[in-house]
Amino acid sequence: MITPRSTPIVPNYDRNANNPDTMNLRQHEKRDDMKVWLSQSEVEQLIDHANGTQQRIALALGARCGLRSHEVLDVAPEDVVDTDAGTMLRVWHGKGDQFRETPVPRDLATTIRTVQDVRDESASSSLVEITSTRSLRRWVRSAAEELHEETGDSGWEHLGFHDLRRTWATALASEDVDALLVCDWGGWNDIETFLSHYRGTYSPEAQQRERGKVEWL
Repeated sequence: MITPRSTPIVPNYDRNANNPDTMNLRQHEKRDDMKVWLSQSEVEQLIDHANGTQQRIALALGARCGLRSHEVLDVAPEDVVDTDAGTMLRVWHGKGDQFRETPVPRDLATTIRTVQDVRDESASSSLVEITSTRSLRRWVRSAAEELHEETGDSGWEHLGFHDLRRTWATALASEDVDALLVCDWGGWNDIETFLSHYRGTYSPEAQQRERGKVEWL
């Protein structure tokens, strides 16, 4: 009698690979945790689960504008400007204290300007009242934990603030935005860093699009 060999149970992070509304996860090369790429519908869910306008703006600045956590703390309403390239967000002190401009979605720009219209602070004052990136991480964790409870998807347990920037960059690349322009918007000094660390996978939407080309997938 042949005894079947036992097989270790390995988490299947590609269990919904054919679903464009489900995140992608990948093991970090040098850490035990996971990199996460959200689908665009999951980005909307995350922002909707933020607690209040400040938190929604902060999460959107990461997921829709590609800002690093410390950059979010400095954003003021006056940094949203209309240019010949469209509505842009000025990031005055990026990594290495470098200046850049990155596109800001119309609805986010409208929200920021509306907030400024009703608050007492000057347009040069930060939009968020926190001064620590630790608070940003708590905001992400709180919204992600709610979504984990609602959806049962354990992938939410791995989400960190930097994954919002990762999701943003990959979404642009998957829509065929020029990689050099993505580097400029995101504040990367060289395309190699961007390609190796941020566009490390294809977005859920791009994977579904390509799977649709193969009948048996």
